[in-house]
Amino acid sequence: MRVINSKEITKAVRDMCIGATCHLNKDIRDAIEQGIKTEQSEVSKGVLKNLIDNADIADRKEVPICQDTGMAVFFVEIGKEVFVEGDTLTDAINKGVSQGYTEGYLRKSVVKDPLDRVNTKDNTPAVIYYDYVPGDKIKLTFAPKGFGSENKGGLKMLNPSDGLQGVIDFVIDTVRHAGANPCPPIVVGVGIGGTMDKAAVLSKKALTRDITIRNENPYYKELEEELLKKINMLGIGPAGLGGTTTALAVNIETFPTHIAGLPVAVNINCHATRHAVATI
Repeated sequence: MRVINSKEITKAVRDMCIGATCHLNKDIRDAIEQGIKTEQSEVSKGVLKNLIDNADIADRKEVPICQDTGMAVFFVEIGKEVFVEGDTLTDAINKGVSQGYTEGYLRKSVVKDPLDRVNTKDNTPAVIYYDYVPGDKIKLTFAPKGFGSENKGGLKMLNPSDGLQGVIDFVIDTVRHAGANPCPPIVVGVGIGGTMDKAAVLSKKALTRDITIRNENPYYKELEEELLKKINMLGIGPAGLGGTTTALAVNIETFPTHIAGLPVAVNINCHATRHAVATI
């Protein structure tokens, strides 16, 4: 059994909160730069160049890429041979979020109650999903989720008879309805299967995958590529100003489901698609 002090987890979370909100990931930067080369619209090409300039300034000055530094979402893989001493794992993560958003001067966007709207003033609590795995390590995957994009996601309980075309139509319709609101170029996470709630979690988890990595199942790899092509034919373009770079990638995650159902969820990220991983 390996013992990890909760303070180590708190520090890792603090650093991730600041780092992910201030530094654009290489996979996203490379995709935007590729878009500059292929985009036909000069206006939209200019938008993409501005996004790179913005990322450079944020990186150099260590300030947020975007003023919406998101709600903290974590996917945590806990090795079965790990024991956390001190705070509980949940408390350790929330302390790290509090420190990161306070010491990093990041915007605090979380309200204690969804209706009375009183701000918690440190961006806690985080949304945390746990999974238990073999080994003696803890892997933390962090995704600060801005709500300009979060608000434009969707969930639909399709009939099994709707099949592949039903899934395609729903994904495309969701992106079309989102339009310019999620700050394109976007990354689209799609969750297929499980239950209503499981599909939604899958769609968000899909957004934490490096966009250069395609689904390992050839069937879904092909579907990711088909959806990306169709989305980029919508003409929404960077900042909604038209063009062929509406999305940088489509990531699909799946799970077994009931014989009577076909749940599909779509979660959208803005161009920054912020995420970070730490293994302790």
